[in-house]
This record gives sequence, C-alpha cells and structure tokens, in this order.
Amino acid sequence: MSACRALRRPVPRRRTTLPAVFAAVAAMALTACGSGDNPKSGGQTQFVQGAGGVSVVKDASTRQDAPDLDGKTLDGKALDVGKEYKGKIVVLNVWGSWCSPCRAEAKNLVTVAKDYKSKGVEFVGLNTRDTDPAPAIKFEKEFEVPYPSFYDSAGELLLRFPKGSLNPQFIPSTVFIDRDGKIAARAVKALSEDELRKTLDPLVAEK
Repeated sequence: MSACRALRRPVPRRRTTLPAVFAAVAAMALTACGSGDNPKSGGQTQFVQGAGGVSVVKDASTRQDAPDLDGKTLDGKALDVGKEYKGKIVVLNVWGSWCSPCRAEAKNLVTVAKDYKSKGVEFVGLNTRDTDPAPAIKFEKEFEVPYPSFYDSAGELLLRFPKGSLNPQFIPSTVFIDRDGKIAARAVKALSEDELRKTLDPLVAEK
C-alpha cells in the first residue's frame, strides 16, 4: 500500500468521529507526499512555475499577503510569526512525522536553516495530520530541528491561506514569505539543499 495518502471529501461509509474543521480540511483535497506535478493556483498571482515543482513570484508587487500564522507549537508554546519574525524572511515547511519525503528533506531544512539565520531568515514548521504530538516531537529530536513547529493536526492554519495564492497543496510543501509578509514562492515536494538556497538567495538579496 502506498505511503502517500490524499485528504479528500469524506464519503458516507466513513464514521464521522473527527472535528468539523478536519472535514473542512479534507474538502481541500490536500495530498500527502506530493509528487510536484504543477498544481493549479488560480487567481491573479503572477508566478513562474519552475522545474521540479517550485513556483516563484518574481515581481514583489504582485505577491499576495501571507495569512496570520499563530498558534501553539509542538512543545506547547505560543508562536505568532507575524509579530515575532516581522521584517524577516520566513520559510514555512508543512510536514508530518508519517511522511517519507518529509524525512528525506529534514536534514536539508536543518542545514539551510542554520546557514541562513544570520541572513535574516527564520524557518518554521507546520506539523499536520499527526493526531498525537509524540511522534512529531520524536521526529524533531531525531533530526535535531533547531526551529519551532506549529502543531496543527486538524489543518486549521492551512485553511488560512487565501484562495488562489501559492498555498500549501501537498505534504510536504514549503512556502517562502518575504520580509514584507508576502508569499514569494512555494515548493510542492521535498527540497534539496541546493533548491532551498536557490529559492532563498534572491529573497535575501531583495532590499
């Protein structure tokens, strides 16, 4: 059986035992273990679909606002990205402890997060679909993740992304937010160190 699963609209034969908000997330058809195949964003966002599933909005004036991202982290602390990382470039990585591609990219995220922190770049994880935080906490310890992760098992934070934006559509997904709080790029697959650096360098160079 494939490890990649899709969140789809619930079917009648499945017992409804999860919160209503999870049903709303299911309706988004967010796919686990994304393949990187050109997902459609719609709307008026003018982005360039790069090779390998990385989309970039080069014209800063056409970038859409990132949503407010605030909530509890895996260790129970409060985090408000807009306030705590104001004026910083933010890399938001959507992941799950059960996701094989997430494990594959973890070491790359950790390395680049450490290398770019002095350049004004902050990494934040968004853990989703882990019904118990314990496996996710174990994941972070195993890979020595130096940055915080929201615990968003029901996908409430994912629903905040505006329709038609470069929103997270797969697990893993990575969203790059510029210093002005705008969505500058999105990847819909596990990223290599090189891909992370190539996406970040132009953002770091922006004034």
